[in-house]
Amino acid sequence: MIIRDLQREMMYKLADIGVENTRFEMEQLLEKAGLSRLRLLTDPSGNVPEKVERAALEMLGRRVSGYPLQYILGEWEFFGLPFEVGEGVLIPRQDTEALVERVRDILLERAPEERYTADLCAGSGCIGIALAKLCGARVKCIELSEAAFGYLKQNITLNGVEDRVTAVLADVLDESSADGEFDLIVSNPPYLDDTDMKNLQSEVAHEPKMALYGGADGLEFYRKMIAVWTKRLKRGGAFAVEIGMGQERGVIEIFAENGIRADCIKDMRGIYRVVYGVKF
Repeated sequence: MIIRDLQREMMYKLADIGVENTRFEMEQLLEKAGLSRLRLLTDPSGNVPEKVERAALEMLGRRVSGYPLQYILGEWEFFGLPFEVGEGVLIPRQDTEALVERVRDILLERAPEERYTADLCAGSGCIGIALAKLCGARVKCIELSEAAFGYLKQNITLNGVEDRVTAVLADVLDESSADGEFDLIVSNPPYLDDTDMKNLQSEVAHEPKMALYGGADGLEFYRKMIAVWTKRLKRGGAFAVEIGMGQERGVIEIFAENGIRADCIKDMRGIYRVVYGVKF
């Protein structure tokens, strides 16, 4: 098969399952299979090596079945940084960049020695590692899942932040995990409710349930986590979380119950995505 024909076949099949940017995904899969982007651009009439064709079609089959592109590739970019991902860890998403942007701005307003941060439900470590890279914060990343914890440790090494980021295997809802005193606490906790879980997209259904499900109303983690961790936040310290659509009022109320005046901001799609406040 020549390169052009393989590209066309892959894009058609990706379009059939509703992929919007078929060219991007096709190029990602072919590059993973062994065809460079330069070769795709300069030699569209060239023959595809049999080994490459076989690998590309195998990955395409998995993708068409609903398997996440990010898991197939094994690595995904977040805030311009590379993160290894796979089954058992939540995939970093652009929605979460709104949280990182807000927290980065808060930290940069503080002296370097006043940026000690706890990243709760850290998963791949994308939030905490990005903050360490962007503003030199010292970060304690806490994650319960052993599968996700493995990726967290790999990503700390991959991004060269071993001197600033510490990984801890623990349950953030357990009082015993909340040790230390922090200038900032950040989290992207599970926040999908019962209805959300029944209507998951096929790709999301492959991600770990424990990183998605936030109880019947989606707010269970906020209630427990904020109550536990506000005690470890310095007076004047900030607490910021990602939320699901329509959860801003409920989460602001939970913060208020724990002595934090909170506000919310929208993501690039105009959806309230971040609730943050200061302990008074």
